[in-house]
Amino acid sequence: MAETTEAGRDGHAAAVAHTSTTGATIELEHLTKRYPGSSDPAVDSVNMEIKAGELVVFVGPSGCGKSTTLKMINRLIEPTGGRIRIGGEDVTDMDPVKLRRRIGYAIQSSGLFPHMTVAQNIALVPKMVGWPKSRIRARVEEMLDLVGLDPGEFQGRYPRQLSGGQQQRVGVARALAADPPVLLMDEPFGAVDPITRDHLQDELIRLQRELHKTIVFVTHDFDEAIKLGDRIAVLRERSHIAQFDTPEAILTNPADDFVSGFVGAGAALKRLNLTRVRDVEITDYPTVTVNDRLQEIFNKLRSSGTNEILLLDKRRRPYKWLRRGDLMRAKGSLARAGTLVHDTVTRDATLRDALEAVLTDNTGRVAVTGRRGEYIGVVDMETLMNSVHELLEEDRLEAMEHQHELEDARAQQTHFEQEGPGGEAKA
Repeated sequence: MAETTEAGRDGHAAAVAHTSTTGATIELEHLTKRYPGSSDPAVDSVNMEIKAGELVVFVGPSGCGKSTTLKMINRLIEPTGGRIRIGGEDVTDMDPVKLRRRIGYAIQSSGLFPHMTVAQNIALVPKMVGWPKSRIRARVEEMLDLVGLDPGEFQGRYPRQLSGGQQQRVGVARALAADPPVLLMDEPFGAVDPITRDHLQDELIRLQRELHKTIVFVTHDFDEAIKLGDRIAVLRERSHIAQFDTPEAILTNPADDFVSGFVGAGAALKRLNLTRVRDVEITDYPTVTVNDRLQEIFNKLRSSGTNEILLLDKRRRPYKWLRRGDLMRAKGSLARAGTLVHDTVTRDATLRDALEAVLTDNTGRVAVTGRRGEYIGVVDMETLMNSVHELLEEDRLEAMEHQHELEDARAQQTHFEQEGPGGEAKA
């Protein structure tokens, strides 16, 4: 049942992706911002080209100018020098209001208007650009479904009636509502709890895989940058680019000590953020539902050959882990039996997320869920540890190869010094 549902939703997602506007290139040429009374620029001559459909993350210390650089792209902050091109079009001198209607923008704490319903918040930009009401209604439902919220349940609510994670999802839906090619995100998940943040990151990865927008994302969290970015721009003060490369390249070959400081210790474990749950084996596990009779649950556990079984709620979402002793003590009711499932992961979660969830739940495995939280399968500790060992072995082999290259270079240098530039031995 869960697989059929998931396949149907994937088909819907493919249809959405097929009809949506994809990303546009962004080119920054000597982009500069000087504030009156300051001797140094806040942003100093940034040159950068971001490919269409790419998710680029700006990461750097507080006050380095990363948010200022982001806000100059949609001219919430006006540059004092340089050019901005989007899709090859110079937008530096365009009407800034019209420009912003063409660029999605999501910020920390969602930025939703509290006096507007969820539907009204999402409809805001489509209404401004003159979409007909029927198209707006359909788009609101489409966007809510896309970010994993039931339109019938959520479109009439106000922001105060939503959790922090739900507000952020609506914020992303609003930013995407007018189908912009470019989405700017300024620390959008910084104000939510860690588990919700992980799930929002997974949701963004899934959305980007479906929609192929050009996304520029600002964060101070290097682990978040590794998890999300196709490329990462590590920025020094005044937004000087220390390194602009793929997460793999930055982890394995940081440009200098400044970048190494961001990578920090445990680069091999950080590389767990580069592998997704969908890339490893997701196995099935015995499940029952809250609608099943206690005797049926006990019989299935006994015949499963496992020590525990996963109880699903009425929507087939992981609810509790049940052991034999739990059932013996249930006395006809599951209300107090078993251990609540504290965390789950989606197929877009990283192996690091999965490892943390396994350690949190203390069951040796973590349940994998679909867009509506429905059960898909599990990933166990053995699978995760095998992946860790593979990454460590890759790091060991890369280190050996690098050491051999250094030794060869030293040998060639010694030979050159002994033989001289003409190939003859020195006297």
